[in-house]
Amino acid sequence: MTLPLIVGISGATGAIYGIEVLKVLHELGNPAHLILSETAVRNFSIETDYSLDEVRKLAAEVYSNKDLAAAVSSGSFPTQGMLIAPCSMKTLSGIANSFSQNLLIRAADVTLKERRRLVLLARETPLHKGHLELMVKATDLGAIILPPVAAFYHRPKTIMDIVHQTVGRALDQFGIEHDLFERWKGV
Repeated sequence: MTLPLIVGISGATGAIYGIEVLKVLHELGNPAHLILSETAVRNFSIETDYSLDEVRKLAAEVYSNKDLAAAVSSGSFPTQGMLIAPCSMKTLSGIANSFSQNLLIRAADVTLKERRRLVLLARETPLHKGHLELMVKATDLGAIILPPVAAFYHRPKTIMDIVHQTVGRALDQFGIEHDLFERWKGV
């Protein structure tokens, strides 16, 4: 039995990253347990052609961000870890400061306390010192900061090629096999 991967989608721009993660996990038969911030739901209609119902159907389980008694709020619930894609600075701040005001941040806090992998696709630009300090603090707690930065060695031809390279790199952090992009093989 494959343990679920908790997927969080915060309100930062880049909802497509979280949606594509869900699509890949769904296609691989790897269960995703989804937490959406309220702003993430709004961003689906602003940034994508996906409806909330379409996104929810990609997950094995969907939790309300207000439900602090959900299964993923406890370390006794086994998971592969957690990926937040994208991760807003507000969510990063909550994680870095252990301020579990909602399920998205609580599940991330539990992931860290259980020493499970937490990957954050931190999404903001430009960054000021406060953002950088939050990233360092989250890293010191055990999180992996993986900003969605475009790579070009695989010669992307579409925006989705760029998105898939980031999604693939995020899934690599959990040892989830995929074929989303051509890997570097040297010169």
